[in-house]
Amino acid sequence: MSISSERPASAEQIYAALAALAAEPVADPEKRPRGPQEEDRLQLLGSLLAKTELEITAATRLTEEGEIEDVLQTLLGWEEQVGADAGLALNVLTNRLQRTAVQVSEPEAEDLPPGREAAFAAVMTAVYALGAQLHAERGDAEGTRSALSGAEEALIDILQGIHDLRVCIGDAPGPETEADG
Repeated sequence: MSISSERPASAEQIYAALAALAAEPVADPEKRPRGPQEEDRLQLLGSLLAKTELEITAATRLTEEGEIEDVLQTLLGWEEQVGADAGLALNVLTNRLQRTAVQVSEPEAEDLPPGREAAFAAVMTAVYALGAQLHAERGDAEGTRSALSGAEEALIDILQGIHDLRVCIGDAPGPETEADG
């Protein structure tokens, strides 16, 4: 069953799924006296996604051999839901990567530690690379160029973050040491 061919779940249905998993958010009765509303839908989906990811994490074995088996089992379930629509699958993957990038970047933080900065750039490199491939498949040379430029900038940020971490642990000279040399 493909998401694109069916009606999206309502806020009430999503809330019911969360309740079935004993993970429903506590609603403020003054703000939402009638329960979850459609404008709550995306936030509720985020809660359901988090609950699902936590369940998968708890069920995944921590041994290298067992973990890959578990990941493959969850992937089979994922593929059953997404179906054979390659475009939809790529859209879901890109959306997941973008959420991951935002989570890694700590939106409230002014400055990221170098490891998080490098991790953010690594995720964004994947987003840009997938976008470049999509543009290329559509024959959109300008879109492909733009996405490739984003990927290249992100790659530079990865290398800078890795270098900055090496400076932190004394494996590479810092800016002050380089200026003295």
